[in-house]
Amino acid sequence: MVLGIITVIAMGAALMACLNVGFLGISWLWVTVLTFFGVFLGELLLLFLVVWIAAKAVDQNKPQEKDSKFYRFLADQIIATGIPLLGVRIRAEGMKQIPKDGRFLLVCNHIHDLDPAVILSKFRKSQLAFISKQENSKMFLVGPLMHKLQCQLINRENDRQALKTILRCIDMIQKDKASIAVFPEGYVSLDGNLQPLKPGVFKIAQKANVPVVVCTLRGTKQILKNALRFRSTQVDFHLLKVLPAEHVRELSTVDLAHEVYALMAEDLEG
Repeated sequence: MVLGIITVIAMGAALMACLNVGFLGISWLWVTVLTFFGVFLGELLLLFLVVWIAAKAVDQNKPQEKDSKFYRFLADQIIATGIPLLGVRIRAEGMKQIPKDGRFLLVCNHIHDLDPAVILSKFRKSQLAFISKQENSKMFLVGPLMHKLQCQLINRENDRQALKTILRCIDMIQKDKASIAVFPEGYVSLDGNLQPLKPGVFKIAQKANVPVVVCTLRGTKQILKNALRFRSTQVDFHLLKVLPAEHVRELSTVDLAHEVYALMAEDLEG
């Protein structure tokens, strides 16, 4: 929506500049082009300033007890603007399976830091809160936005602290605050291949009695590299299966991790 508005305003400004110059010679052409890009970039700068001010207003030391509609909207617009500007084309499959009622646990493979943005772009109505490594809370702009979207930080090196994060996520689902998204590999895959899944995260779905939405991503690793070369990138996002809550309860977390791994591996190898 924001990108569309920015583009329309820039086109309007370019047209007005062109009409003022007239159509004699070729001056109208470069005036039109320069005006369009000047206004377009100026509007993007204004958007950045709005995001920066909003991020500066966030106190990350204060617990976020509920989802912020304003920051959720802001994040949606940033993603909706950034994805096309980076030349990303998302080819999504299986999206009709998204649970329409009730909360769920979403799991996906992890190949790049931009993975959450792609997922959020396809689950705008699902109010997702990600489990994220602690270091991400210090990221410029990203950290404050994560905090307002109820993202839960996890200490991957401390099992006791990690368990506290799992329990908070269970509580969030049970109190209908958000659905939870997690990358069960635990880390970004350096070689792009699917890594073993950590069974503990599936406790969230079992204890909260919700389905597990199994997804895969391919292509995000090339986004920034291609954007710097002014090339587009196709990203494949597949919603493979929704495992019902009843099925999730019947399995141990280890067996559940093995089943989800098999689903992901089969799709990624295809």
